[in-house]
This record gives sequence, C-alpha cells and structure tokens, in this order.
Amino acid sequence: MDAALWRVAFVLVLGTFMATLDGTIVSVGVDALADRFDAPVTDVQWATTAYLLAVVAAVPASGWLADRFGGRRTWLVAVAGFLLASVLCALAWSLPSLVVFRVLQGLAGGLLPPTGQALLARVAGRERIGRLISVVGVVPLLSPVLGPPVGGALLSAADWPWLFYVNVPIGLAAIVLARRWVPVVPPAEGRVAFDVRGALLLSPGLAVLVFGLTGVGDARPVPLVAAAVLVGLGMLVGFVVHGLRTSRTPLIDPRLFARPPFGVAALALVVLGASVFGTMFLLPLYLQTGGGLTAWQAGLLLAPQGVGAAAGSVLVNRLIDTTAPRTLVLSGIGLVALGTAPLTQLGPALPDAAVAVALLVRGLGAAMIGAPVMNTVYRAVAPARLPRAAGALNLLNTVGGGIGTAVLAVVLRQRSAVRGPDVAAAFADTFWWVLALVLVAAAGATRLPRRPPVARPAHEKDSADA
Repeated sequence: MDAALWRVAFVLVLGTFMATLDGTIVSVGVDALADRFDAPVTDVQWATTAYLLAVVAAVPASGWLADRFGGRRTWLVAVAGFLLASVLCALAWSLPSLVVFRVLQGLAGGLLPPTGQALLARVAGRERIGRLISVVGVVPLLSPVLGPPVGGALLSAADWPWLFYVNVPIGLAAIVLARRWVPVVPPAEGRVAFDVRGALLLSPGLAVLVFGLTGVGDARPVPLVAAAVLVGLGMLVGFVVHGLRTSRTPLIDPRLFARPPFGVAALALVVLGASVFGTMFLLPLYLQTGGGLTAWQAGLLLAPQGVGAAAGSVLVNRLIDTTAPRTLVLSGIGLVALGTAPLTQLGPALPDAAVAVALLVRGLGAAMIGAPVMNTVYRAVAPARLPRAAGALNLLNTVGGGIGTAVLAVVLRQRSAVRGPDVAAAFADTFWWVLALVLVAAAGATRLPRRPPVARPAHEKDSADA
C-alpha cells in the first residue's frame, strides 16, 4: 500500500464524497428553498426526489461509458458536469429550473461512485483492493450522517445557494489532483455497442419504480402511484427478458446475479442500503419532529454513527485479507442488529446517550458489511469486467437505499395513523421493520465464502467471466 495508491484513493473518494453528500445536504434546506421560491414544501421536495431519480437512472450506464471512453476520462467528465450543474442550481431563478438542474446534477453524480470504484480496483489490483476498499468504502456511510449538520451549518452562516456552491472547491481540487495522480486506464479492447433497448427499459424503469414507491410516503394520488409501480416493475421485467435473450452485451447482465458470489452480495448490499439510508431518513425526522431538535442538533446526535463507521473501517482494513467474508459480514450484521434494537424503544424513556451508543454500534457494524462484500466480488471479476461490476454493485446499493426509504415511509405513515399523537411509538414501530431487514441480510450472508480471500494471478480470469 504505497503512497501513490493512497493518493489515487484520496482523489477518487473526493468525487464519491461530493456526490453522496449532495444527496442529503439539500434536505435540510427545504424550508429555505420554499421561502425563496414561494412554493409549498411538498413541491420543493422535488429538488431532492429529482436528484435521487437521476442518480438511479445514470448508474447503469457507468460501465459502458468507462469501457468506451476510459475510466479516468469518464470520471473527470462526470466531475466537471457535476460542478457545472451545482453552479446552475445555485443560480436557479425558479423552482422548475432548480429541479431541472438537480436532474443534471444527479445524472453526473450517479456516475462518480461506480467509475471511481472501478478505477480504484483496476489500479490497486486483486492483492490490494480489499484493504483499500475497506477505507474508501466508509464514505457512503459517512455522507448521510454528515449531510444534515453540514447543511445546517451552511444555512446558519450563508444563504441557500451555498448548499450547491460548496461543491465547487471540492470538485476543482478533485479535477486538478486527478489529472496529476490518477493513471490513465485505456478503454476496453473492442468497442461494444451501447445497449439502447436495455437502457430504455432499465434506467427509466428503476426511476419510475422509485418514483412510485416514494409517492406512497408523500401521499400522492393512489392511481398515479399504482400505475408508476406497475409500469416500473413491467419495464424491469422487460429488461431481464431482454438481457437474457440478447446476443449483444447487455447494459447489466442479469445472469451476473445468479453467479456466486454476486447473488448473495447483491442481497447484502440492497439490504445494507435500505438499512443505512432508511435509518438516516427516520432518525433525523423523529429528532426534529418528535424531539424538537434543530437540524444542527440532530446532526450532532447522529455523528456517533460516523465515528463507528470510521472505527469499523480501521478494523476491517486489518482483517479483510485474513478473515472469511462470511465471518466479517455476519459479525457486522449482528452489530447493526444490536444497534437497531434500542431504536425500537424510542420515546422519552430512551435517553440521548443510549441513541448515540446505538448509532455508534450500527456504524461499526455497517463498515464490516460493505467492504468485504465488494472485495469478494472484485476479486472474482476479471479486470476488464470491473466497470460493469462496479456499476451493478452501486446500482444495488442506490436502489436499496431508495426503495428501503420509500417502504419505511409507508410503514411510518401507517403506524402514525394507528398511534395518533404518540409520535415516538410510531417511529419505534417502524424501526422493527429496519430490524427485520437486517435479519434478511443475515440469512443471505450465510452463503458468502467461508474462507479468507485467496490470492490469484493478475492475468487469471474467473470462469464466470469467460
């Protein structure tokens, strides 16, 4: 693990940090945006929803773009596009213009995590990717925690455009340093035609499905929500049929999910995304509505989860090459479950200190899940297939977060109707569902490899890649 590799990791993680942070930092500015554009909060929420839908739509194309134009070039263009869209968001003159610019921002931001991970895996090689991903993989866990307090701090010192201007210095530094430190990874040999039919089915299908599910929590008209869910599911089924029948390279190969270890890895990442992002949706909402805290105060109470994730990344960095993936992941899931259990008892009787300790334990456990899963997959995939594998993994985590949040919003709405004025009880009931998601992940993780990763020659390709 030489200094040159750590420099590459630092640069690439800047892009991931910028994109994932922006997904949550704007959520605390909803009231400020509503005042600026003289619009109801429900309409302003589209600034957040549009970003999420655009990210979901962009991720599937990341693998093909990296294959066609090269990983570093794709990443640099995505960072530049994200910066331009951020400036446009800050200069938005109306709510519709802000929503449009947020879509552009999400399309660029959706490319950054998968292309960055694929680049990093290619540069590090199979021997070093485990230890490296254990460090950089903590960034998606930190971003939901840091978003609310960073957004609150910005709004306390400056006006709403700085929610977007804050990306400019980070992005410029990433571009300058990437051109200096990140090596050029050439495009894949032999140009593969873009899967137009697959793109028209997969990306819009995911976006429409997530739109429909989030609409249930937002109390949108039932016919619209039902139609969106059915259309989204229909398009995804159509994509699977197309992916299995086409003689060309599909945007994401459905057969990939039937090959070990990708299938169980997929389940673990989907549930991890649902648990992490679902909790970061529920807890800030409870702390501000039921606990009467400001966004800044709620963010401080959530900070222990980030501390736990950082500590977990250090632990995983030491164990990832010598410990079986199943052992690490099941241990992490156990810690997440242990940290979730106290949240099922939310209320005046549960002190803030207990919430903080629970989040610390959850963060520690979450860091022990993602890195071993990604390391298992990246070690089993030939270098030429890394961009598409990274795109699939990030898609699963993103979709898991979006769908998990939507499902928990529906559950919270139903429990609130049952519990009435007892807000804490409604949130406590919803966290039982979070705990159930964690147990589902545990069942899938039992199928992960039982032995530590085995070093393989760099030129060797897994039979599944043939």
